[in-house]
Amino acid sequence: MVVSTALYGCGSESSGGNNDSGGESKGGQETLIFGRGGDSVGLDPIKVTDGESFKVTKNIFETLVDFGQQDTEIHPALAEDWEISEDGLTYTFMLRKGVKFQDGTDFNADAVVTNFERWANGTKDEFYYYASMFGGFKGDEGHVIKEVKAIDEHTVEFTLKRPQAPFLKNLAMSPFGIVSPKALEELGDKLAENPKDAGTGPFKFVEWKRNDKIVLEKNEDYWKEGYPKLEQVIFKSIPENSARLNALISGEIDLADGVNPSDAEQVENAEGLKLFERPSMNVGYLGLTTTREPFNNPKVRQALNHAVNKQAIIDAFFEGKAETAKNPMPPVIAGYNDDIEGYEYDPEKAKKLLAEAGFPDGFEMELWAMPVPRPYMPDGQKVAEAIQADFAKIGVKAEIVSYEWATYLEKARLGEADAFLLGWTGDNGDADNFLYVLLDKDNIGSNNYTYYSNDELHKLLIEAQSEVDEEKRKELYKKAQEIIHADAPWVPLAHSTPLLAGKENIKNFYPHPTGSDKLGEVEFE
Repeated sequence: MVVSTALYGCGSESSGGNNDSGGESKGGQETLIFGRGGDSVGLDPIKVTDGESFKVTKNIFETLVDFGQQDTEIHPALAEDWEISEDGLTYTFMLRKGVKFQDGTDFNADAVVTNFERWANGTKDEFYYYASMFGGFKGDEGHVIKEVKAIDEHTVEFTLKRPQAPFLKNLAMSPFGIVSPKALEELGDKLAENPKDAGTGPFKFVEWKRNDKIVLEKNEDYWKEGYPKLEQVIFKSIPENSARLNALISGEIDLADGVNPSDAEQVENAEGLKLFERPSMNVGYLGLTTTREPFNNPKVRQALNHAVNKQAIIDAFFEGKAETAKNPMPPVIAGYNDDIEGYEYDPEKAKKLLAEAGFPDGFEMELWAMPVPRPYMPDGQKVAEAIQADFAKIGVKAEIVSYEWATYLEKARLGEADAFLLGWTGDNGDADNFLYVLLDKDNIGSNNYTYYSNDELHKLLIEAQSEVDEEKRKELYKKAQEIIHADAPWVPLAHSTPLLAGKENIKNFYPHPTGSDKLGEVEFE
């Protein structure tokens, strides 16, 4: 997303907002200007997969259950309580009473049913995440949800075809924010551009200037008494990390996502600023599209894994705020297989594997570089250049290609890249959300951008989904990682600790490991 760098001041020198920001309250500033690296792709939460969209939708829409302040433990949200049958097939949710959508209509069991019916009757091209998390759509053999029905106005019952261990964690994810049925009917496809009064969340949508800013305002009728604290939130797109930090230092924004690790010391030494660390739950990787020659050959993929000097990349671009990756999921996730030996940096071994694959002189390829900084990769272009140099050492000539962010994601999803830099911030803290969502054949065309397919892996991942014994699940995921390691559809690069910086007087801002931050409790001292 190529972004205009025009900035909107918040009058921070006087600890108050300008006219655009709604002025100043007795408690201090009333508007938070949140600087970020890219614009949102869309604001209908079920239709997007990118973190920049969820940053916004998380504050407009709410889910039945939610995560903890800085973890992925399950807590009540729109559902106050729930019961699970002994066989794990029936979930009964008792809904919060007195909640209204921002358009004034009631949140109730019928609204929940309407949303799930909408999603279940969709397609993979339309609702990527629904297919990824619930095994497909109505009529599909793998579709986990058999029925969703309203028992009464404030009780909704889900019946599953088979147990799904991460079911509650899936429901807590940002894509499954509940939308007003009235808004769905009136807005239709326009919901993605203008979700006016469509949620139950602490903030309401006001305006969106593409590649510039998204403005939200306080939901005066929010069900949680005394919240939100802020009158307004402005998400400001500033593509370069250094420009975003300069905007923070000059007082033009209040909070900056995506701080370069090399700039951490500058923030810590700056008067009136402080550094925030987002709990690490991510992976940055180079994806190899397994349906394109020569990447359909496992030996070529293994060779490229041996060719990349991961430690040099981390030393150069992450400043110690990352660890090298060997698996597709980070060590903080239960079921991580630490016994796997990563592909060591060995150009000679890489050359040998290429020769065995029939490419003794290497080959030419395209290497796609992200146009925006992401939490798992502060500078995609520079990382691409480092990989390009590594590949050149084994005779592989890589031409670096990039596109505007939404186009980049769409073209990669459609399998048009030879190799692409991307990453993933976990949505729910479960291994399923990394291995099944990103690398199972069910998710080709949605979140499995490499088009990698392995029937043995698929069987293991479905078994792990259906297994409720956590120790057994961990063993299944460890086996799955062994298969993925051997097939090498990715070059896993890094698990980063993302940094943010903000004004020292920001209170109650807790960066979430999923990357979707709730701002309803944030205020300025």
